[in-house]
Amino acid sequence: MEPPSAPGHRGHVPWHRLLLAVSLLSFWNLPATAQITIESVPFNVAEGSDVLLLAHNATEDTLGYSWYRGERVENNQLIVTYRIDTQAYTQGPTFSGRERIYPNGSLLFQNATQNDTGYYTLMVTKNDLQREIVTGLLRVYHPVAKPIVEANSTTVTEHEDTVVLKCLTNDTGVSLRWLFNGQSLLLAERIKLSQDNGTLTIEPVRREDAGHYQCEASHLGNSSKSDPLRLDVKFDSAPGSSSGLSGGAIAGIVIGVLAGVALIAGLVYFLFIRKIGGASDQRQLTENKSSDFNHSK
Repeated sequence: MEPPSAPGHRGHVPWHRLLLAVSLLSFWNLPATAQITIESVPFNVAEGSDVLLLAHNATEDTLGYSWYRGERVENNQLIVTYRIDTQAYTQGPTFSGRERIYPNGSLLFQNATQNDTGYYTLMVTKNDLQREIVTGLLRVYHPVAKPIVEANSTTVTEHEDTVVLKCLTNDTGVSLRWLFNGQSLLLAERIKLSQDNGTLTIEPVRREDAGHYQCEASHLGNSSKSDPLRLDVKFDSAPGSSSGLSGGAIAGIVIGVLAGVALIAGLVYFLFIRKIGGASDQRQLTENKSSDFNHSK
């Protein structure tokens, strides 16, 4: 009969590889006097994740395993039992459908809840019917809530404005850190954090400060990041110039305009003189023709 299993969970971890390695070490490499121990993997788990109560130091002379909720072996607190030789299991009164027991005695919780927090007892029954009992602790915490980043302004002017960013979270006891464009923020003389890291101040702001800011809240091995907040920094291409053009560029434009005006004026003058000269020559030619005509009469 197959070990009990819960419905598939999206965040399921491939525990079978870890269990195989542990089983091999347990049977081949450990001394016969080694005591059964329980390890929570991970040690602290966020609600909704999977967690394994890993049984160490299982031996070949084991007949079966029984898991109980609490610190004592009580039938009304039985979760599940597993017999190795027949591969048979029996569900107890506290079995929720999310537990799965493995042939080496380890117990997997899928989609753990805060109600799963507490002590669990493993009873190992040997082939000679001797029993070994060990207790372990499972800790399940609320996942860290997604923080929010707020700013006094998201569009600022270089060298003039001060930016104040705040990381807002309803969780207590969390650690905060800041990220800039997806990387850990590097502090500088202008860039400072409050004592609790909840407030980031940039004074004065510079163009290189433009980008995306996030804060990350973490607690007991799980964390959550805020959505990115974009900061835009306005700046002049040349400081001290309202037009954005250097003095040399302005002088060049003025000289070019004056040269163009002079060229046009010269061209107009040339055409005007040429027109006047052409009219005078035409009048003189007409007079000469008239005089020659009179003489011929």
